[in-house]
Amino acid sequence: MKSLIAKLESIDIFWQKHALQRMFERSISRAEVIFALKNGKIIEEYHEDYPYPSVLVAYVEVIKPLHVVFSYDKESEKLYIITAYIPDTKHFEDDLIRRKKNEK
Repeated sequence: MKSLIAKLESIDIFWQKHALQRMFERSISRAEVIFALKNGKIIEEYHEDYPYPSVLVAYVEVIKPLHVVFSYDKESEKLYIITAYIPDTKHFEDDLIRRKKNEK
């Protein structure tokens, strides 16, 4: 998936309706999501997700940290933004990368 992020400019990105609604509610822009994908790191992979495996990317190097979940269809080379949110220490450790033990 890391190589996928490196070639984001040439991949079709589809914004799920749910993702756009949540982004609006959370004051997260499309530009912030793209920036997080390009500059963040993969912290979890969900190989069993359907219809395509999905990934959680974290970008926490700024005042407004961001997590983005996306899936990717290798066959059609389409990336689907599932959701984006601002992580918190209720669910993640202080680094906002490691999920707390009681979370999954």
